[in-house]
Amino acid sequence: MAESAGGEAVDGDFQPFTFSIVGVQKAGTSTLQWMLNQHPQVARPPRKEMGWFDVDEATWRDVDHASYGVRRTSPQQRALGDATPRYLLMPGTLERMRDRLPDLRLIAIFRDPIDRLVSQWVMVRERQPDKAPDWPEMMAWRPPSFPTILPEELTGPGGRARFLRASGVVRGYYGGQVEHGLTVFPRDQWLFLDFPSLLADHARHLDLVTDHIGVDRFRSHPPLKKLMAGSPTITGTAPTGEDLMTLARALEPELAQYVALTGLPVEHWTTERLLRGDLDADEQAATYAAKAGLA
Repeated sequence: MAESAGGEAVDGDFQPFTFSIVGVQKAGTSTLQWMLNQHPQVARPPRKEMGWFDVDEATWRDVDHASYGVRRTSPQQRALGDATPRYLLMPGTLERMRDRLPDLRLIAIFRDPIDRLVSQWVMVRERQPDKAPDWPEMMAWRPPSFPTILPEELTGPGGRARFLRASGVVRGYYGGQVEHGLTVFPRDQWLFLDFPSLLADHARHLDLVTDHIGVDRFRSHPPLKKLMAGSPTITGTAPTGEDLMTLARALEPELAQYVALTGLPVEHWTTERLLRGDLDADEQAATYAAKAGLA
């Protein structure tokens, strides 16, 4: 008999979760999950985003942790993971994961933080044009550092939802996120990836991922599919060049810390190019507006 995530005895057909794609939103997590689902040694989760560990504390305590897994459909299966990009973001989440699954293998994919923010804004505006935050609100909350606990002004009823709504820029505080992650789980349980590099050479990156989660490399790599993509037209307030430079300057120390901790490149990122002066902020803002159907 094996043990489930909560320590309960389960039979040998039960496959517990062994890895998690923890972030970041709008950086290829769906694509990577889809490719891993094609692997014969990887069991499929019930859905892409289990959201198991980022719910509020009271709800999380009441969950039946024995169900955090699936029945194997093949004797080859020995790994299982989901992709919940909020895990890297939400205060307390990684700590919960460590307490229940201390050997979990973690994967985080990073994308230029301004590109990521714009993509999130377009997505939520397309889905809920009358309720989703517009651009000024998306970029408004810029705390001095990455919050590892729920900020006092966001505690109380509905605090989790208010944090998620306000966290557009904070989701790009990659230096703080990585630093916090490394205090919770040891470095050898982490794999950090660059989204554009994944798109440019997905076979090599899939080899890194399968090595990391402890399954054989693909004999034939699945094709790269860009999931969750589209050509939306939204309503709202388009970003300005001044907005982009405000964000770039706020994110500059985060980028430096991110590079120091991960060793991943950022020279090709929009934020870094804006800071270097290699990219005109007004032209980039116009590009964003055109892609959102606002030009």
